[in-house]
Amino acid sequence: MPKTKRTYFLSDAHLGSLVISDGREQERKLCRFLDSIKTEAEAIYFLGDMFDFWFEYRMVVPKGFTRFLGKVAELSDAGVDIHFFPGNHDMWTFGYLRQELGITVHEKPCELIIQGKNFFLAHGDGLNEKGLGVRLIQGIFRSKTCQFLFRIFPPFFGIKFGYNWSRHNREKEVAAHYYGEENEWLVQYAKTYSQSHSVDYFIFGHRHILLDLMLRKRNRVIILGDWISLFSYAVFDGETLELHQYDEA
Repeated sequence: MPKTKRTYFLSDAHLGSLVISDGREQERKLCRFLDSIKTEAEAIYFLGDMFDFWFEYRMVVPKGFTRFLGKVAELSDAGVDIHFFPGNHDMWTFGYLRQELGITVHEKPCELIIQGKNFFLAHGDGLNEKGLGVRLIQGIFRSKTCQFLFRIFPPFFGIKFGYNWSRHNREKEVAAHYYGEENEWLVQYAKTYSQSHSVDYFIFGHRHILLDLMLRKRNRVIILGDWISLFSYAVFDGETLELHQYDEA
């Protein structure tokens, strides 16, 4: 009997982050996981911030990640359907990942039918987040004019600035925790969205927490955790959707 084909979801590896003590081993662990699922994966969805900083210049991309990029290319060449949703750290992809790896890049959150179920997929940044500062930063990051101006700087300066900006923000952050159903903005977004849309599963990254919350009888919110300390992912086999943490032992 043939194996059941499965769909995998993961996010927030932040490859290249200056605050990860052993980035090389983290990348290797991610590749070992991808290698372990290659025979049963029908599709893999990367829901953003797989890179701690990613900005494509016309002829230059950030160095590193060769193991991860090579593994993704291998899986794509083998027929695994791979999708990438840019996050707030790696939104500046302008064609390289699609052209070189053969993957589908989704610039915005979207609904997709996966093995007969309706999924709403997004990284999660900007969805229902409060505060003028968040909206201002989002506007700057997504501005075509600002992207053009940033591209004028030499890649060495721009990429170094991006990594240091990310490290500065990461060092200021407190440990991620669940705010509760009424205060978790992604949960509230899902509740509002589901009032006018039929969605079986909402899957988000961004928050670095593990959450599997039933909103209604057929309506669940999944937050994927991360690949920094949790090494977590979701898997769907056409019938059930489960959260797991990768344990090589």
